[in-house]
Amino acid sequence: MSEHVAAARAWLAQDPDAVTRAELEDLLARVESGDAEATADLGDRFSTRLAFGTAGLRGTLGAGPNRMNRVLVAQAAAGFATYLRERSSGAPTVVVGYDGRRNSDVFARDSVEIFAGAGLNAILLPRLLPTPVLAFAVRHLGADAGVMVTASHNPPDDNGYKVYLGGGDEGAQIVSPADAEIAAHIQRVADEGNITTLPRSVGYANAPESVVEAYVSATAAVGPAPAGAEGLNWVYTAMHGVGWETVSRVLAEAGYPAPTVVEAQIHPDGRFPTVAFPNPEEPGAMDLSFETARSVDAELIIANDPDADRLAVAIPDAGAEGGWRRLTGNEIGLLLGWRAARAAAGAGGSEADEAGAAASLACSLVSSPGLQAVAEHYGLDFHSTLTGFKWISRAPGIVFGFEEALGYLVNPGTVRDKDGISAAVALLEMASAARAEGRAVADLLQEFRDTFGAFASDQISIRVSDVSEIAGIMASLRAQPPSAVGEIAVTRIDDLLQGVDGLPPGDVLRLWLDDGSRLIVRPSGTEPKLKLYLDVRGSSAKKAARRLAALRSGAEELLASVR
Repeated sequence: MSEHVAAARAWLAQDPDAVTRAELEDLLARVESGDAEATADLGDRFSTRLAFGTAGLRGTLGAGPNRMNRVLVAQAAAGFATYLRERSSGAPTVVVGYDGRRNSDVFARDSVEIFAGAGLNAILLPRLLPTPVLAFAVRHLGADAGVMVTASHNPPDDNGYKVYLGGGDEGAQIVSPADAEIAAHIQRVADEGNITTLPRSVGYANAPESVVEAYVSATAAVGPAPAGAEGLNWVYTAMHGVGWETVSRVLAEAGYPAPTVVEAQIHPDGRFPTVAFPNPEEPGAMDLSFETARSVDAELIIANDPDADRLAVAIPDAGAEGGWRRLTGNEIGLLLGWRAARAAAGAGGSEADEAGAAASLACSLVSSPGLQAVAEHYGLDFHSTLTGFKWISRAPGIVFGFEEALGYLVNPGTVRDKDGISAAVALLEMASAARAEGRAVADLLQEFRDTFGAFASDQISIRVSDVSEIAGIMASLRAQPPSAVGEIAVTRIDDLLQGVDGLPPGDVLRLWLDDGSRLIVRPSGTEPKLKLYLDVRGSSAKKAARRLAALRSGAEELLASVR
C-alpha cells in the first residue's frame, strides 16, 4: 500500500482541481489512521488506470488514475494531440464539444487549451450541446478529429471522453489500431508524471453559431413534416440532458407542432434528480413521460438520453401497465430501417456509390435479424457488425444503421454516429404520415409484421460488482458449450474471439438453435454487466411471443448453471 500512498502524493502535486485534491487528502488521512475501507478505496484508485479504448474514456468522477478527473483528461488530451500531429503534415484541426454533466465544461476547456498549446487548431463548440452536433461538426468543419466530453446515459457520477476522427474516417468514432496507438501516447504522458509542465494556450477558437444552425438545417431535412403532423399531440423529454434546445429548433424548421414537454426533465441537470439512472431503457426512467402523456391524452412519446444520441419511443397500449408501452430498440430500428430501405430502393439503391458499394442497411450482431429481411426484400446489401457505431458507421454503402440499445444512424451523409435527434425526426415523419391515413405507430408495427414476419427480441442483463465473474461465465460457456437451451437443441456456436464472418475478434458467443432462434452472450462494453440477447421469428406476434418466452426460460437455466 505504500506505493499507492506515494502515487497519491505525486498525483496531488499535479492536480489542478481543488475538489479532487481535497477528496484525495481526506482519503490519505483516513488511510494513515488505519481505516481499512479508505485503504481499499485508495488501492482501487491507484492500482490501475481507466483504459483508453475504442469508446475513449468513461468512468466515475474522482481523484486518481482509475477515475475521471482533470489530470486524466489532460493526459488524454496531450497524448491525443501527439497522435494527431504524427498523422498530419501540417497543424491538425480538432473540435471539442461537451454536455451538461458535472465537469464536462471543465474537461472540454482543459482539452482545447492543451490542444492549442500543442500547436493544433483547436475549436470549442459554443456551449453545451448534444453529442450528434459534435459528430456533425467534425465533418462540417473538415476537422481531423473531434472530442466529446460525455458519459451519455451512464449514472450521474460518471463522465467520459469520446474521440472521433475526420478525413478518411469520415467523422466516425475510433477503432483499432487507433485506440492502442492513442493509449500508448497517453501512457507516455502519464509516465512523465506532471501535467503542470504541459504547454497550454487560450489561443483556441470558438465555433460560430453557424455550425449549430447547419446541424439544425441538415437534421430538419431528414423528415420535413407531412400533412398528418398538424395537430399531433405528443410528449418529449430530454431526461435532464442537453437535447431540448437543439430539438426545439429542429422541430420548428421541419414544421412539426411543439410537444408537451416533461417540465421536470427538460433542462440540463447533471444531478439527474428525477431518475435513478438517466437511461430511457431503465425501469422507471420514463415514468414522468407516461404521467405527462396521460395528463394530455397524447398520441406518442419521444425521449432522448442526456446527450441526445439515443432515441426512445412509447405508444399507447391498453394492455400495458399505466396504458403506455416503450417500444424496444429493435422495434424502432426495424421501423426506421424499413423507411430507409423504401427510400433507397426508390432512389435506385442497388446502384453503387462513389466508393463502389451498393446501398446497404447495417446493424450490430446483437440487434434484430429482421433488418436483414428488410434489406433482402428491397434488394439492398446488409451488414452485421460488432457492437458499437464505430463499426456500424463504417459499413460499406450504409444508408441506415441501428443498434438495439436505442441507437440509430439515419443521416450518414452528415453524421457518422448514432443520432437521437435525426432519428426522432424520422420517426415523427413516419408517425405523421400514418396519422394522415387514420393510423398510428402500432398499425405500422403490425404492417411490418404482416410484410416481413413477426420478429421478437428480449434481453437478460446481469449487473455484477466483480467483473471477473463475467469473465468466468464466458470461460465456462467456452469450456463446456451447451448442447441445448431449454428444450431447443443448439445447432451451431460462433465464438467471435476466433473471428467469424469477417468480423474483428470480439468477446461474443452466438448460439444458433434448431428452431431458428438465436442467443447471443457478451459482456457490456460500457458497464459491469453480462448481456444475453434473445431473438426469434414467428408467423404471428403470438407465436413469436411464445417462442421467445421458451427461449428466455432456457437462457435463464443456462445462466444459472454457469454462475
